[in-house]
Amino acid sequence: MDSLKELFKIGNGPSSSHTMGPERAARRFKKDTINAEKYKVELYGSLALTGKGHLTDWILEKTLGKDKTTIVWKPEYIHPFHPNAMKFFAYDKEDHEIKNWLVFSVGGGTIVEEGEDRNTSTVYPLKKMDDILKWCNDNKKELWEYVFQYEQDDIKEYLLEIWKTMRDAVERGIIKEGVLPGSIGLKRRAAIFYKKSRIEGKVRAFRGKLFAYTLAVSEENAAGGKVVTAPTCGAAGIIPGTLYTLVEAYDLSENEIVKALATAGIIGNIVKENASISGAEAGCQAEVGTACAMAAGMATFIMGGTKEQIEYASEMALEHSLGLTCDPVGGYVQIPCIERNASAAARALDTANYSIYTDGIHSVSFDEVVITMKETGKDMKKEYRETSLGGLAKYYCPHC
Repeated sequence: MDSLKELFKIGNGPSSSHTMGPERAARRFKKDTINAEKYKVELYGSLALTGKGHLTDWILEKTLGKDKTTIVWKPEYIHPFHPNAMKFFAYDKEDHEIKNWLVFSVGGGTIVEEGEDRNTSTVYPLKKMDDILKWCNDNKKELWEYVFQYEQDDIKEYLLEIWKTMRDAVERGIIKEGVLPGSIGLKRRAAIFYKKSRIEGKVRAFRGKLFAYTLAVSEENAAGGKVVTAPTCGAAGIIPGTLYTLVEAYDLSENEIVKALATAGIIGNIVKENASISGAEAGCQAEVGTACAMAAGMATFIMGGTKEQIEYASEMALEHSLGLTCDPVGGYVQIPCIERNASAAARALDTANYSIYTDGIHSVSFDEVVITMKETGKDMKKEYRETSLGGLAKYYCPHC
């Protein structure tokens, strides 16, 4: 199982799979073909179907050179290894091919070659929640201590950098107004939500700020701003929105914030390892569902929950996200993505509060829900896996 550094990545939105992944791939290919005069990039499957709305062509042209790059869209071809496939070609002055490279953007900004293990390193020896909980109980440790046991010494500093990037995205987003980029014409709402929350009563203000902070990051992501994959750009608002709200409510120290992010991270890593965090592969349950589970476990930890209650909250959050489709209107990470982030943040806190009232004993394990989510994703029609061919994207597309 990978380091949390491969789960929490800093970059620009709107999509970890469609923007950050292709950018990383283009940078690597450009480095390997420094004498190339021109490039061609073929985009397949989901990358082709929703690439324009996700700015895939823009980031490829920006990275390789707009005047040197030709983009070829091939939405009809779904590669069996992963729906987010792309092939790079480099040519010399005489138009002779120098090199070609087939690569896949598998979620969270991670890129792999065909047949390559999606996990780039083995940091954690245990891959299932039940096994990790047993290790924690045997060693009298907490989940965050399992993270610190196996990560490099700089993981605390790294998680602090992640938190600062999340915090900055919240604070940028809650003061911006106007319309998000793209043909939909969607208005930003975080600023008005934040203003309204400050004149509400205590209970409504708490929920209003949760919505405002989550919307702030999701809108920043939709505008191509700097965010953290948590675990993806499409779900980037849920953990920052939840954590920012709880930091204010509980006056959390940096040390507590780091532990909370470590707890969220190991939960996300388990899903990434055993299922998927890619909307193109398993629908939005893999993105928003995973983020909701991460935020629920994190919130339970912050509120003093036990390991068993943390696992319960995460299980419940993911269980009630099963079957969530990925059908971005117009290919943009806006409708239903932005509202869905705010809704999931609220559900994360609800499941955290629910689990705190229990003894942590429940029927279905987190590991079982993870496998169920993976199988559900495989059973989904391609129209509901980030292709914009079904669902809301099929029936609602004003000005697209």
